[in-house]
Amino acid sequence: MNSEPMKKDLINFIEKNNLNPFNQSKTNLKLDDSIFKTRDAKSIQTKTLSHISSNFFFKETSNLLNFFGFTKNEREIILRQEFFKSLELNNQKEKQFLRNLKKPRVTWKPRYEIVAVTEDESTFIKLKELGCSVEFLVSDSDISNLERYDIIQVIDCDNFKILLERIPGTVFINSIDDVYLERYLETLSSWTDNFGLLRKEETSNDLNEVLEELKPLFSLISGRENKIMTAEEVEKNLENINEKISQRIKEMTISGDILLKILGEGKMPLEILQVVRDAIEESKISESIFNLTLPVSIDYKELEEQIKRQSANEFTNVAEDIKRNAEKIKRIPLLLKRLSSLILFEDFTNGIFKFVTKDSVYPSISKNFHLSNAKNILLSNPSPISFQLDSFSRCSILTGANSGGKTTLLEHIIQNITLFFLGLPIPGTVHLPIFTDVYYFAKNKGSASKGAFETLLSQMSNIKFGPSTLILADEIEAVTEPGIAGKIISATADYFIKKNCFIVLATHLGHEIKKSLPQGARIDGIEAKGLDENFNLIVDHNPVMGRLAHSTPELIVERMASLKGLIGEEYFKYLNNYLKSY
Repeated sequence: MNSEPMKKDLINFIEKNNLNPFNQSKTNLKLDDSIFKTRDAKSIQTKTLSHISSNFFFKETSNLLNFFGFTKNEREIILRQEFFKSLELNNQKEKQFLRNLKKPRVTWKPRYEIVAVTEDESTFIKLKELGCSVEFLVSDSDISNLERYDIIQVIDCDNFKILLERIPGTVFINSIDDVYLERYLETLSSWTDNFGLLRKEETSNDLNEVLEELKPLFSLISGRENKIMTAEEVEKNLENINEKISQRIKEMTISGDILLKILGEGKMPLEILQVVRDAIEESKISESIFNLTLPVSIDYKELEEQIKRQSANEFTNVAEDIKRNAEKIKRIPLLLKRLSSLILFEDFTNGIFKFVTKDSVYPSISKNFHLSNAKNILLSNPSPISFQLDSFSRCSILTGANSGGKTTLLEHIIQNITLFFLGLPIPGTVHLPIFTDVYYFAKNKGSASKGAFETLLSQMSNIKFGPSTLILADEIEAVTEPGIAGKIISATADYFIKKNCFIVLATHLGHEIKKSLPQGARIDGIEAKGLDENFNLIVDHNPVMGRLAHSTPELIVERMASLKGLIGEEYFKYLNNYLKSY
């Protein structure tokens, strides 16, 4: 399967939204309309995405999940699944080195002072935007002021060209885009450490191609310039030179004639002159810098001139080298942007690799809703769950004891829908319709009130019904009086079944609803096997279809009725038999 088209689109998405692995905070992207129509549903979606994102090293990487937005197009979902399959997630190696990449910081600046000069006013205005020193030439006196700079970059200067050619360190530039190319090398230097790290690791072919293109450009800032001598270094070498000369003269046999010649005429005999020259040559410093006397001394005027010429030649060579590589250097911003995008993509695929489990299966598109041995990714030790809705039973009245798992199942359904649209595999076998509208009304944690009841009814009246609508509601009886709540739930189920919606209503009112169960609805139960000695539920979280589950109070009565010799034993048995008769 070819993942390249979608990978290309993902890279474009990264660059279009200016996503960068080293951004301090996650960019807030404006997203398309969600299929999740309630705050409660969006909250579960956010938890699911956050769980996936916990596998990424960079904050911005989670924004790549937004690329896989909701779609009604069946082919698009299949293409997403094919994309993740083509990444060969099971064959990847975890890329822990990504966490060691650091925010780029400039580590190189040119050792020479640069000035850009022009006699054209419009060019001068543009040059001032480049971040280097700029001079506007009007008269010959302006030329003399340029000698304090190491490099003079000249553009659009016809009148002063001859004068400028006489100044050491002058480089003529044809295009304003080629002026102060060092700014790009400064940016490149901020990637030195990251570049070295990435070169050592196993990365994608695309990322390696960018690294290979950048490699020769790093040589321009690698500090390979020839070392320029200083007066301090020459003075230090002078001590060694005179020491060597003194030692070698001591070892010589000097005749009286030679000694008289030295003292009388002040001339150095050839034998001693050769000793002096040999000592200077061994220092690898030019002889012209020294006065050939005993002891040897420094000609400071000549030393200053040589340092100046050496610096000018060195800086000019570097500037010319940069000029020769101008077109490659100008590509640095584009290459670094590409590199950043590929790093985010690498982190994304690495994170998905860590997220996907061995028992994950890609869900299929179906007219019915079906889970088989599906596991909740948000739980540390999830039980496999099987559940379904179809044309015969479009509605489940989900019953069960407190803390039995009714709410978890509703949230698990939203979780699976989220993964389905992303194109990711799910632990377990899942078949889903392409839902366009999902409503989740979470359990009301306050007390019943007229306002809460009216708000709930208003929200449900605005549901966009149809065969692609899923309604999930958790204990909606909590916002109204118990006597009427069962009838309202039955009527609500009946209304939306007739509108061809899929519905799961979690409730404790299974007994009441059973008496008026709408056609197309099914009562399901998350069965508690009983209570342990501390009255904690022993639960089989897998819902049993078509069975009404016991509530927590029933289980407590049943347990107490089974205890022998308990005070009030007769009363507990009576309660237990009474409850079982209904």
